[in-house]
Amino acid sequence: MGSDADVEDVSVLDVWERLEADKLAQLVDVRTRPEWAFVGVPDISGLGRRVLMIEWQTFPDNRVDADFAERLSGMLEAAGMKKDAGLFFICRSGARSRSAAEAMAAAGYARCHNVAEGFEGPLDPNRHRGNLAGWKSAGLPWVQG
Repeated sequence: MGSDADVEDVSVLDVWERLEADKLAQLVDVRTRPEWAFVGVPDISGLGRRVLMIEWQTFPDNRVDADFAERLSGMLEAAGMKKDAGLFFICRSGARSRSAAEAMAAAGYARCHNVAEGFEGPLDPNRHRGNLAGWKSAGLPWVQG
């Protein structure tokens, strides 16, 4: 467990469809508090759920949280989630979320997925995010933190 093969990259539109279809699936935002506050967060309230928010890297030092898997496991257990629930991890562009998904797969969660384009997607030619791909660009619901 914990290899790249354990984590599937999923497009944002597919993530939305899977969250709609599977009421036990969960979206986990692993960005930092400032990103949530200033860039915005996915809004899945229309699906009757909230996004779990937990930093993969702590702000402002950018160190990976050594207790991430343990902390998120506790949040999932408190929410009544089993280890076979579909988990979809999102960050800005898909890198941190892949690492977080791999950590949770290594911790025994069987269905970990990476939101490939992230919340904002890659930089465009003007070095702006949110225009080419990602949750925001796809027009999926989000709110300003």
